[in-house]
Amino acid sequence: MTTTTPDVDAVVVGAGFGGIYMLHKLRNELGMTVQGFEKGGGVGGTWYFNRYPGAKSDTESYIYRYSFDKQLLQEYDWHTRYLDQPDILAYLEHVVERYDLARSIKLNTEVKSAHWNDDTALWTIRTADGQQLTCRWLVNALGLLAKSNIPDIPGLKSFAGALVHTNAWPKDLDITGKRVGVIGTGSTGTQFICAAAKMVEHLTVFQRTPQYSVPSGNGPVDPAEVAETKKNFDKIWDQVKNSVVAFGFEESTVEAMSVSEEERRRVFQENWDKGNGFRFMFGTFCDIATNPEANAAAAQFIRDKIKEIVKDPETARKLTPTDLYAKRPLCNEDYYETFNRPNVSLVSLRETPIEEIVPEGVRTSDGVLHELDVLVLATGFDAVDGNYRAMDLRGRGGKHINEHWTEGPTSYLGITKAGFPNMFMILGPNGPFTNLPPSIESQVEWIADLIAKADREGLRSVEPTFEAERRWTDTCKEIADATLFPKAESWIFGANIPGKKHAVMFYMGGISSYRQQLADEAASGYRGFALERAAETAGASA
Repeated sequence: MTTTTPDVDAVVVGAGFGGIYMLHKLRNELGMTVQGFEKGGGVGGTWYFNRYPGAKSDTESYIYRYSFDKQLLQEYDWHTRYLDQPDILAYLEHVVERYDLARSIKLNTEVKSAHWNDDTALWTIRTADGQQLTCRWLVNALGLLAKSNIPDIPGLKSFAGALVHTNAWPKDLDITGKRVGVIGTGSTGTQFICAAAKMVEHLTVFQRTPQYSVPSGNGPVDPAEVAETKKNFDKIWDQVKNSVVAFGFEESTVEAMSVSEEERRRVFQENWDKGNGFRFMFGTFCDIATNPEANAAAAQFIRDKIKEIVKDPETARKLTPTDLYAKRPLCNEDYYETFNRPNVSLVSLRETPIEEIVPEGVRTSDGVLHELDVLVLATGFDAVDGNYRAMDLRGRGGKHINEHWTEGPTSYLGITKAGFPNMFMILGPNGPFTNLPPSIESQVEWIADLIAKADREGLRSVEPTFEAERRWTDTCKEIADATLFPKAESWIFGANIPGKKHAVMFYMGGISSYRQQLADEAASGYRGFALERAAETAGASA
């Protein structure tokens, strides 16, 4: 007889924002037996591993948190407009302690494989240290930005100094007074550059692609403002969850070309002064991301700012992007200003590529050897699907997830995958392109509701149909193609990984629309799913 009694009801893989809330919902609210696994030595996910100088959220502090616990919203304070990594990690650790979740999380434990058994309708989970257990429900909270992208550069391993990826920053690495090089100028790279320049003897920035960056407007927040925000949290969260990008501002409804050039520049300047990348892209005019003419106006405004801010004309030229303003928008306190510092130099890898890494540092094609004590790889992530592909994840018929994703990663609603019953993904492929905690909450609550329904109704398995998944993929592509984002080389379409097939990876219809899609699916009785009842297979395991 094949046993159909699992070791635990559910396994949650990952203990970042998604895994923590999922564990709370399943164990504390639904009363299930749940085992959490986290490969890191502590909870926090992204915010445990990314300890590089300057690491912070680019979402404002008051909405970079959970909203489900109204008492916690009132009790927990913030002191700056944006939260630094230690603040976010401390917050997540506090939530884990508040809900007594640590006893259900095994740290330093990487899940290596998860196999679905058609006969028992259970998942078998195996970890790197040899543990094995079965569960009925598998929830992967692996993180959007969690699998490091290590570039293939000749001689990389020969470097005699400290070589570090920003996603694995050692606790004991101090760059103060050192000669430091950094490869990459994306969100992570620009944050690191702004912080490191103030600490090091010399910083050499190896820029692969010039970036559009706007000010963040970061700074201290007055306690009176915090108190006022807390009074208005109900209204604030209602606005966030019924907006487009969930960043806490009202998105513009005005088209850029419907106003005069003078008015456009006034609006751009006003939002430049307020700060925040998403605000500049979505709060100025409604068509920056969709209308080439509007996009060009926003891009030119930023280019003019670079020329105005950066004192050395040659450095300004290298820093100035010429492509579309259509990547995930960046913001920093003083990015362009940093290149006016005497201890910062810029190397454009488009003009002088890296030839090789040598023990002493980095040699570029112009013959220059850039001598370094520390080389930092701010080269980003194999985002969205990277961690799924790295796992031995097999659904019906023992089919590996890579076999399903030959044309790019797909899902239904960014949460489930056809061929993988009773498995859920938090921030899976084609989930919403937003401030992440509100989207995570929406997904976790939806997953918990479906699991509760399955338990109430005695369902053996729940699984989206391939047709529902195809329709969702088409919807996400159709929306993305209506924007300028696919026309830019960006990690949000997989373009940062050599050989990776470019594919749509986000639902760009906004969080309000996305939440409505989730609500409609539930209200329809989960029409996009095959709901298999236990009675339909009674005796099959005998």
